[in-house]
Amino acid sequence: MNVAAPSPASDDAPYFAHTPYDGSRKAFSVGLAPLDLAEWIEPDPKLAATLAQREALIRDKRDVVLREEPSSRPSQAEALQLIVDHVTARFPDLYRLEGRRITVVPTGRSFDLDDPDEAPLAIAGQLVSDDLLILTPSEAGYRLTAAVLCFPSAWSLAERFGQTLDRLHENVPGYPSKLARVMNRIFENLKVDQPVWRVNWSIYPDDELHHPESKERPRQWFDDPANLAPEAFVRVERQALRRMPASGDMLFAVRIHVDPFSTFRRHPEGRALAASLREQILGLDAEQLAYKALTEHRDAVAAALERIARGE
Repeated sequence: MNVAAPSPASDDAPYFAHTPYDGSRKAFSVGLAPLDLAEWIEPDPKLAATLAQREALIRDKRDVVLREEPSSRPSQAEALQLIVDHVTARFPDLYRLEGRRITVVPTGRSFDLDDPDEAPLAIAGQLVSDDLLILTPSEAGYRLTAAVLCFPSAWSLAERFGQTLDRLHENVPGYPSKLARVMNRIFENLKVDQPVWRVNWSIYPDDELHHPESKERPRQWFDDPANLAPEAFVRVERQALRRMPASGDMLFAVRIHVDPFSTFRRHPEGRALAASLREQILGLDAEQLAYKALTEHRDAVAAALERIARGE
């Protein structure tokens, strides 16, 4: 199920753009599917506001949201060009390219694509709502060599930068024992013309996009566990992976969607979706619950979803 409906706030803004908890896939599975490159970067009805937040983070928290190895500059430039080629073709009313200068029409911001004083990913990160990460092959495996990560989901770029694919995922339940081999095989064999994508979900106490704290940090999120619907949010990551043709490096694009639990009540399939999310949460083992920071809140979240599923 991949459902979208008009948002109460805007006729153009979708809610529940992706529903990985709808029963069509298991939690903590790779779940990759072929991606049509025409849909590589999703539209954002709130593009101007999103890009304003990204610009502020890159300016004010640069060390938190942007990292690069000097040798990654050619790959960054390739990634930037791929972004520019895509958005100008896919969203011609939103982007205007004049020579080597691009303007984001909703914000009026212009960027020199060949600015020698700026990291190409810093520019790319102010053109689209997606975060962008580059992984480069090495003897130790694919390593994270450049990233603009404005909207992490309890993930510290400072802590993780430079790590291999396996190190990046070592805390994911089931990764070392069974998922590592699958992921490394995908990275080795992915073709330039065969990009893939996946989605995952988590529960948060707010709709803030910028969550750079480590997953291990204690969370006292919910003030009223008996009345979570106004407080709890479903956060979905839409992840797109493609191999860049010139460098052969992997480019990982991550778009965040956040919806409040109250939206379940307004969606035509909301009751079924709430029931399915509850079932997935109750099916998580102790390690998986801890990873999703739901150990203490599982029962309260499940109860809130059950009430919604019943139409209460």
